[in-house]
Amino acid sequence: MTRNPLHAALAATLFASLAMVGCKKNADTTADTPPPASTPAPTTPAPVEPAPAPAAMAVTTVDLGNAVGADNRVAAPMTSFATTDTIHASVATDGASAGNLTAKWTFQDGQVVDTQDKAVAAGPQVTDFSISKPDGWPAGKYTLEISSGGMVVQTREFEVK
Repeated sequence: MTRNPLHAALAATLFASLAMVGCKKNADTTADTPPPASTPAPTTPAPVEPAPAPAAMAVTTVDLGNAVGADNRVAAPMTSFATTDTIHASVATDGASAGNLTAKWTFQDGQVVDTQDKAVAAGPQVTDFSISKPDGWPAGKYTLEISSGGMVVQTREFEVK
């Protein structure tokens, strides 16, 4: 059998054409085929958040006066007192948890006059702190510090004349 170069060229061209058509057909088929479905990642349940802690007791107001009502609220807020007055501090609090309040009364240069601690129930409450001195208060400037949890949360300055 003699080989004709023309036959060899035709055979090579035919073979290349078939190969290209075959490749193109696979490429078209692949393009039309949707990608394989991915396997969903295993889901883990979200961590359970702990319930929020009850809101700590918060001091909402502090009023000073020389008289309080049955509800422990100061009848008439004031910042200046007579030497014979009983001085009241009406401390309003609120919060989902109970707590303790401390009232520290000081005179001019930080001399402690009195310190009082009281337990306060949860929810809206009004607590009365008071100081009195039957022989009369020295005239001058005084300070009241209200603390909760060891931290000063409210301060009031007042004067005795």
